[in-house]
Amino acid sequence: METMGWRADMALGIPLFDEAHQALTEQVALLQAMPDAAFEAGLAELVAALEEDFRLEERLMEAIDYPALRSHREQHARVLATLHCLAPGDIAAGRRVAALVLPWFEMHLATADTALALALQLAGRSRAEAHAGEGGGTA
Repeated sequence: METMGWRADMALGIPLFDEAHQALTEQVALLQAMPDAAFEAGLAELVAALEEDFRLEERLMEAIDYPALRSHREQHARVLATLHCLAPGDIAAGRRVAALVLPWFEMHLATADTALALALQLAGRSRAEAHAGEGGGTA
């Protein structure tokens, strides 16, 4: 099985997202290579990192009143629910689920997170234009 990981074409152009997403892809790759004795702890670390990344994205979506917040949040919730439902000690099931995280993540980045990145960039541009219109900007 080919190991997937971060590629330059996965970047969204928002450093905060790109750095977090690169770290997550690396974390999944490390998890897949972990020996069984360390796997459960590694999986818990991945879940915590995903929860943190998802919280950040969701706060940003709320801040810009993102119209797709609900569906984006539901995608996050489904992944976390799957990870949280794994039976403790079932390393085989954990490895099967972990193997699905990167393909899901790539699709999520290419669709939901790309749309979010564009919305965040447009919201930032709109705020800057509004600020410039108030006499606060420079040409």
